[in-house]
Amino acid sequence: MLRPHSWNLFRLFSRKVATDSRRLGIVGVPFEKGQPKPGVQDGPDHIRGIGIIKDLEDIGLEVTDYGNINYENTKTACIKNMKNLGDVAACTKVLSGKVQHIIRGGETCLILGGDHSIAIGSIDGHVTSLESDDDIAVLWVDAHPDLNTNASSCTGNIHGMALAMLCKELTDVWPYLPGMDWRKPRVSMKNIAYVGLRSVDSYERELIKKYGITAFGMHDIEKYGIFEVAERALEAINPHSNRSLHVSFDIDSIDSLEAPSTGTPVRGGLTLREGISLLEIVHNTNTLKALDFVEVNPCLGSTEDSTRTLEATKHLIKAAFGYSR
Repeated sequence: MLRPHSWNLFRLFSRKVATDSRRLGIVGVPFEKGQPKPGVQDGPDHIRGIGIIKDLEDIGLEVTDYGNINYENTKTACIKNMKNLGDVAACTKVLSGKVQHIIRGGETCLILGGDHSIAIGSIDGHVTSLESDDDIAVLWVDAHPDLNTNASSCTGNIHGMALAMLCKELTDVWPYLPGMDWRKPRVSMKNIAYVGLRSVDSYERELIKKYGITAFGMHDIEKYGIFEVAERALEAINPHSNRSLHVSFDIDSIDSLEAPSTGTPVRGGLTLREGISLLEIVHNTNTLKALDFVEVNPCLGSTEDSTRTLEATKHLIKAAFGYSR
């Protein structure tokens, strides 16, 4: 007999949504201005270079590669403690439009970063393509919550503010952001879940507690195991499987021994096996509509480090789209 939480997991796997497309659109975002370390802009082409498109086609997907995002910096005014806001605003606006095009065309979307600030555009594009703002669920897999604002950030790097810029509960904490008039915060914190947290600033911790955001750190994964954590996270944000799921996966959620080539590595993270299991569970919900894969920086570390990180990336992406071990 299945234990109660195992039965719930079986039930989660068994639910279907109206669209279960095998069509996948890929867009690359060679963007590094949300953080200070060069090289992350090379992530999309290096991920393509390891044969990910063929691998996805081999598991039965019809893949269209839409190439890389290009943008022009609008040279907007500076905002205190928000580095390169003009670049972030311009790039994410173009990305939002591309993601809308892909999803409205009936394809699932794979977004290859680039740093995590690109999620501002990818998630905005996803939620804008839906009938209601409440139709989206966001699973944020990351060592960091990325919930800082320009007032709380100790670095001014926008990749650490990305999710805060998307949350409608935080609309009033931001100053006017020139160049960002094209979007408004649309995602409710009740529709967000974290997995893999282990580097959380005090302001972010307060927000998670204040708004009751579903959050699982590494202690929870050690205590309950990745299967139960995944079940609880997905049930919290998508209890009826009627929301369109967006997974924003930062490679630094994986322990740096297994994925060292990333800009803000934190030891004690998910094993590769746990990351794969999590994304297999995501796939089996049949609700995944968009996946960000970000912060792969092939220029950091040795050639061996880069190869190890890219191989981990390949395994993780394949798991999200149906490769079975």
